[in-house]
Order: sequence, then structure tokens, then C-alpha cells
Amino acid sequence: MRGKRRAPRPPIPWRSPWTPVVCLAGAVAVGVLVAVSVLVKEVIVVVDGERRPVRAFAATVHELLADAGVSMGYGDVVNPSGHEEVADGATIEVRRARPITLTLDGHTSRHLVTATNVGDALAELDITPAASKLSAPPGDAVPLEGMELTVYTRRVVYVVAGTMRLTSRTTARTVREVLRQKRIELRRGYRVTPPLGSFPKDGTVITVTPTRTTQIVPATARLDWRALAECESHGDPTAFNPEGPYYGMYQFSLPMWQSVGGMGLPSAWPEEEQTYRAQLLYQQVGGRWHGQWPSCGAHLFGTA
Repeated sequence: MRGKRRAPRPPIPWRSPWTPVVCLAGAVAVGVLVAVSVLVKEVIVVVDGERRPVRAFAATVHELLADAGVSMGYGDVVNPSGHEEVADGATIEVRRARPITLTLDGHTSRHLVTATNVGDALAELDITPAASKLSAPPGDAVPLEGMELTVYTRRVVYVVAGTMRLTSRTTARTVREVLRQKRIELRRGYRVTPPLGSFPKDGTVITVTPTRTTQIVPATARLDWRALAECESHGDPTAFNPEGPYYGMYQFSLPMWQSVGGMGLPSAWPEEEQTYRAQLLYQQVGGRWHGQWPSCGAHLFGTA
């Protein structure tokens, strides 16, 4: 009696001749995925303050920036250094250089800065904006193509006008601007040193003197001006009489003083300047001294 015939066994996949090939390919694929996951790096690139995530296989910072499309130029700064290896999770900062044409207190120079605003650029150049006059506010952006910037620092200058001595802490660009700030009136022919258009550097002494365009003739100079001053003011160049008001050794009224080119108050000037203006007044009125010195004028001739 014949036994029943068994049904054929289903084929076993792993006994297929292709099984080793398939398994090897799978293992390679898994290995590649593992290797890729190990080699790829996720970093943050900060360019001029703007952050962006980057995934790359680069080994060094320079390579990573190239892969990310970030070009480097002369004067640009990168941290960490471009030759350092890239670590997963790192932050790479790039600050691009910007040219600045700086005019500082009248002197022009050219610089490269990596700051993105005027205030930080001045700090980078070791200039304190709080004590300076700027051509652009500290918060203004410094464009990548660069900019021109004018800065006038606060300086101490001195003004001498007669006996008047003034100290000015100023950011003025010219001597003329300093005098305007101190309310020093300039009349035609006044001498100013240094010149009005010059730059008043720290420590500059600005002197203002009226010009003496008229010569005092010998006959006028020989009169007894000391006796006149003694009678008018006891010879005090700072004398003041509120009744006029009248000022100085020769008790000038302001209109009379100004008519002979005097500046400011007569009492603010030294004896020699007051005497010159008094002699000039005498010559201008043709020797008719009675209008200016009715009580003391005779002392000029020793007849009082």
C-alpha cells in the first residue's frame, strides 16, 4: 500500500541564492545612513548679527562657509578661525568689514570696521560718541559698501578779548563758530587769531582785538591823558558809573566807545586800549572834548 504523497514545501527566502546579496546591500545602506548621521553637522551661522541654521559635511569652518554660500573678503572676521574643525552644534560668527572715511576734528583717514552701526563703529575706533558732534546718529547703520563720517570731539578752547577771559568746551568746527557760541560780536576790521575759518583744536587760545587803522598824532599823544583818567575815574580801568552808564578810565558811554571801534565794554579792556580809543575820540571830534569830558577835559592841558 502506497503512502500518501507529501505536498512540496514552500521555498524558504533565506535559502535563496540572492539572500546573501540582499542582506549585504541592506547592511551597507544602514551603514551609510549611520555614517551620514555621524558626519553631517548642524551649526548656526551668524552673519552680521543675522542667524541661520546650516547642515553640512564640511570639515573646517572655511569649507562650511563656502558650502553655505558665505564669501569672505579682506578685513572680514570669523570666529572660530577658518582653519578650525567644525563641531556639531557650533555657532560660527562672521563679521564683514566695512570701509569708513573718517574726518575727525578736520583730519581725514580711512578705516575698516566690522561694526554694523555708527555707535559701535566709533567704539571700535576708540571714539566716544557722547562727547562728540556726529554727522550721523549712533544708531544709523553702516552699509556694507561703507560710508563717510565726520566727528568733532569736545575740546577746551580759550577766548581772550581785552581783559575778558572765557573758557569754552566746544565741538565747534571753526574759530568763527566758537566766537558765535560765546556771543562775541565782531566788527569790521577786528583782528582774530587764529583765523576765523581755522579749526580750534584742544587748548587753542583765540584772541580778538580791534584793528587800529588810525594813527594817533604826536600832538594828541602829548596831552595829559593820565590826569584826565585820574579826574574821571581815579585812573581805574574797571570803573563803572550807573548814571550813564559810563565805563572805564575815561568814562565812555557805550555809543561813544563803539563809535571809535571799541568792542564789548570799555572796562573789559586794558589801560593801553582804553587810552588809544580816548585819543582816537579826541581826534575824531577835532579836539572838541567838552561833549565827552565836560568836567575833566581841561586836565588834558594842565589848566584844570
